[in-house]
Amino acid sequence: MHSFARTSAFAFALTLSNLAYADFTGKVVAVADGDTLTVLRDSEQIKVRLVEIDAPEKAQAFGNRSKQSLSDLCFGKTATLDDRGKDRYGRTLAQVTCDGIDANAEQVQRGMAWVYRKYALKDSPLYAAESEAKAARRGLWADADPMPPWEWRRKP
Repeated sequence: MHSFARTSAFAFALTLSNLAYADFTGKVVAVADGDTLTVLRDSEQIKVRLVEIDAPEKAQAFGNRSKQSLSDLCFGKTATLDDRGKDRYGRTLAQVTCDGIDANAEQVQRGMAWVYRKYALKDSPLYAAESEAKAARRGLWADADPMPPWEWRRKP
């Protein structure tokens, strides 16, 4: 292969890989729970899982309040997504900003989600937001011993 063809092929491959994880915007058309929403981009609905947080399940204590909180933050608004790839369910993993508000951090700050320690970066500012919410007994931290959703999902 000539060097020009090799360079062109490499540039094309880089472009494709960047498209796979490109930032994008869209309108939030649905909120499934406190850490999952659907964004309409062009005419495509994209299911999005907010990264580094884990909200209570719908049947769990604070599940409905967490969903309502994310809905208040994002539903019907334009969201900007920092695409971080896909999860095993095919959802887009993203840092989500709705009308200039970091929805991931705001859910933790309001006490409507935990930092998802299994996936959060060790130096994530979300840990400080969680500590502040816990100290103020906001949201789920009003309970004496709230059960993280990752433990709740493992219950028989």
